[in-house]
Order: sequence, then structure tokens, then C-alpha cells
Amino acid sequence: MNTLVAQERKDFKKGSLRKLKNSGEIPAVVYGREINTKSISIKNADLLKVIKAVGRNGIMTLNLDGKSTNVILRDYQNDPVKKEILHIDFLQVNQHTEIDTKVSVILKGTSNGEKAGGIVKQLLHELNITAKANDIPDNIEIDITDFEIGRTVRVADLKKDYNNFTINNENEETIIMIDYVKNTEEEEDISAVEV
Repeated sequence: MNTLVAQERKDFKKGSLRKLKNSGEIPAVVYGREINTKSISIKNADLLKVIKAVGRNGIMTLNLDGKSTNVILRDYQNDPVKKEILHIDFLQVNQHTEIDTKVSVILKGTSNGEKAGGIVKQLLHELNITAKANDIPDNIEIDITDFEIGRTVRVADLKKDYNNFTINNENEETIIMIDYVKNTEEEEDISAVEV
């Protein structure tokens, strides 16, 4: 089940945040067109289960005070050292809500170019998209298995493959390229020559 049970937070002292954390809960806010912004808390373990079920960009149900509303994970703060989630923003959505968000670009496979001595250069790791809540993908996958040295994938190349959401990056932006590896021995020889 993709439901998170939330409690409204009314105590904002530092001690109350520590209590929340010690009891396995995360502070959060929920907002949207049809809901007043509310400070809430949710169980960390439940959040991780729901994200595993629906994905990072999936729609989840938030149950607050006996009322259910559909939300997506809009933003979150992470502790860079402990890798724990410190705070979450939920955005209330319906199936028609259009959202601007970022989606990861994942490369799949080992390219023919790499096998021939080339190198994969990924210049964009995320794309900015606009999509209805139901159409937000967890990621955009590019299979590079058949790519030879010199192959480049630009944003325009992906736009024709996805028509259920809009990619907002410029068409000319390069996502990946399979490049030649420079011969370092030749470079050393050139740098050793006196001018």
C-alpha cells in the first residue's frame, strides 16, 4: 500500500525535533492548491517502503487527520555525512496537475566505443521536465550498447522518443558522447620537445 500516515506538528522547539528523530520520524510540510500548508511528521521506515514501491517521483497517498490526499515528494534535505533524510516537502497533486521537476539520466550497457578504447562522457546527469503527476518517470534510460566512437546524444534526440512529457532543456545540449581517448605517450613526446 502506498499510503503514509502523517501527524500534524504544532511544537517547533529544537527539543521536539530531537524527539521526532529519536522516535524514527521525519519533519515535513505538505502544500498545494487545495490544501493550506501544514507542518507534519511521518515515519522514516514507512517513507522508505513507499518510495521503494512507487519510485522517487511516484504518487503516494498522505493520510492526515483521517483525510487522504495524493502527493509527490517535491524536495528533501539530506544529511551529507549520515545520509539521513532531515526534512521533506510534499506537493499535493491530482492526475491533471502539471509539475516542473528534474529526472535522472541513466546509461545502460557498455558501448562498442568503450570496447574499442573510447570513453563515455556524460555531460548531463539530469533533465528538466514538465509532466502530469502520473507521467513523471523515475528516470530516463539511454541504452548505449550499440554506440560507436564519435556517437553523440543531444536533448533533441530524446525529445522525439518521449511525448507524454516535455523536456525543457535546449535541443543542442549534449547529454552523452563516446569520445576518443587521447594517447598520453604522444602528448608526453610533444611536451618533451624543446621549442
